[in-house]
Amino acid sequence: MIIIKTKEEIEILREGGRHLATVLFKVKEKVVPGVSTKELDQYAEKLIREMGDTPAFLNYRPAGAKTPFPASLCVSVNDEVVHGIPNKKRILKEGDIVSIDLGLNHKGLFTDMAMTVGVGKVSAANHKLLAITEQALLVGIGAARGGNTVGDVGHAIESFIGAHKDAYGIVEVLSGHGVGRAIHEDPYIPNFGKKGKGEKLFPGMVIAIEPMINLGTKNVTVDDDEYTFRTADGKKSAHFEHTILITEGEAEVLTRLR
Repeated sequence: MIIIKTKEEIEILREGGRHLATVLFKVKEKVVPGVSTKELDQYAEKLIREMGDTPAFLNYRPAGAKTPFPASLCVSVNDEVVHGIPNKKRILKEGDIVSIDLGLNHKGLFTDMAMTVGVGKVSAANHKLLAITEQALLVGIGAARGGNTVGDVGHAIESFIGAHKDAYGIVEVLSGHGVGRAIHEDPYIPNFGKKGKGEKLFPGMVIAIEPMINLGTKNVTVDDDEYTFRTADGKKSAHFEHTILITEGEAEVLTRLR
């Protein structure tokens, strides 16, 4: 069911989005060689709770999962696409790329945000992957306005990625989603599609757009932990996400620093 947020809910989501952006950018600064993914998770949780909020992912149990997610921050390294589980033995090294994906609950409402960060100096190919994936997110946001459709958003992202001479894989089995009263709501928002198709976007909807782009194949596998998605060919992947408010004009990015 599509949920149109009230003015009061939108203001809370603006506050929560600012909190989330503040936390994630602070976590980004800690992504350096020698740090463990568990340290990043612990730091994110500490910052969230200091702001009076609660982590959205910690103990979250998606449909079909045997166990709840055991961390506050998803940390996905190199060929891991999303939902990597932090581990004190997983130490970041120079040249890695790392997706940090975080959600928080602020006054009962949820926001969601992700970015991929290079650890120290990364290769030219990886640097380009990050830049293209982040730009794909902005292209998708540009197509997300009242009167357009989910298909318009996916088509914009797919067309942008397809215009590059390098062969990038758009992950199709994972997508963006509605967010607000729950961490995952309708509608489902793929990063590919056809103009004018799919659910219509209305002012007052709050959604998360999150392209996941691979250096190679679009295909992914899932680890035995039931959470960690990784590229089927072992090549690297990047992931960027914002929570946005649909308006009659340009969408408002809620997860940004003001």
